[in-house]
Amino acid sequence: MDQLMSLHVFVAAVEEGSFAGAARRLKLSPAMAGRHVSQIESELNARLFQRTTRSLSLTDVGRSYYERCRHILAALDEANREAAAAQASVRGTLRVATPVTFGAMHLGEVVARYVADHPEVNVDVLLGDRYIDLLDAGVDVAIRIGRLDDPTLVMRRLASCPMVVCAAPEFIERYGMPLTPADLAAAPRLAFSEAVSAGDWTFIDASQRSYRIDGPCRVVANNMQMLLACALAGAGVAYGPAFVFGEHIREGRLLALLPDYRTSELVIQAVYPSARGIPVKVRRFVDYLAEDFGNHPPWEE
Repeated sequence: MDQLMSLHVFVAAVEEGSFAGAARRLKLSPAMAGRHVSQIESELNARLFQRTTRSLSLTDVGRSYYERCRHILAALDEANREAAAAQASVRGTLRVATPVTFGAMHLGEVVARYVADHPEVNVDVLLGDRYIDLLDAGVDVAIRIGRLDDPTLVMRRLASCPMVVCAAPEFIERYGMPLTPADLAAAPRLAFSEAVSAGDWTFIDASQRSYRIDGPCRVVANNMQMLLACALAGAGVAYGPAFVFGEHIREGRLLALLPDYRTSELVIQAVYPSARGIPVKVRRFVDYLAEDFGNHPPWEE
C-alpha cells in the first residue's frame, strides 16, 4: 500500500473527522480509507484513533503523529510547487561539458546568446577531452563527438562533421602535393593522441575502395588546437575534424589535400542523463545548439 497516500488519508481523516470524509476528499471508498490508516497503525504498532460508531478522536500518539505528518505533507507540497515553477521557467545554473577545442572554437557565441536571452541563468562550462560521468560531475548537458556507447544517456543529434586532411602552403612547397593516400605514408603527420587510433587514417575513393595509412606520427598531442598551430606553422600533414581546420582552409592558410577521396564523418550530439523531467533550461540550450549547428554548421560555410 502506498505509504504517502496513507499519510494523506490519515491527515484527511483527522481534518474531516471521519474516514468517510477523508474518502470523499481523496476519492476513495470509506473501507479503503480505513485500511490505509490501519496499515499505518500496524507499521507503527500504535493506535492513532479512538474509534466509536459516531466519531474519531486522536490518541496522544495520533495527535503528535498528525502534527508531524501535516508539516511533512505541507513541505512536500511546497517542494512540488517549487519544482514545477523551476521546470516552467529558465533559471538557475546550467552546467555544460564539451570537448576542449570544440567548446573554445564554437560554443562561445551560443552561450553568449543563451545568457543574453535568459538573464536568470548562469552557465558553467567544463572543457575537457576525457570522458566524464554526467551524474557524478553534476553536468546537465554534454556535447559528445563520435560514437555514443552509453545506453543510459539520451542523445540529440546536432550535426555531422567530416574529417579533413590538410597542410600549410609552405609545407606543400617544400614536400610537394600528395596525390594519393600512399603519398602520405612518408610525410610527417600530425595526430590527435586521444583518438581511438591516433595514427590510423582511412580514405575511400570513388570506387568505394578503402586506403588505410598507419604508423608513427611526427607530432601527437592531446589538444587539437596544438595540432592546428603545428599545421599552420608547416610542421606536417594534419588529419582532424572540419570544425578545427575548416575556417583556415577557407581562408587559404591551410590547403585541403586528396579532394578526390572521402574520409569518415563524426557525429556531434548533445547528451543528457534522462529523457524524463528535463529542466526547461536544458531543453532551451539544446535547442540553441541545434539551431546553430544543425542545418548550416559554421565549419561548412
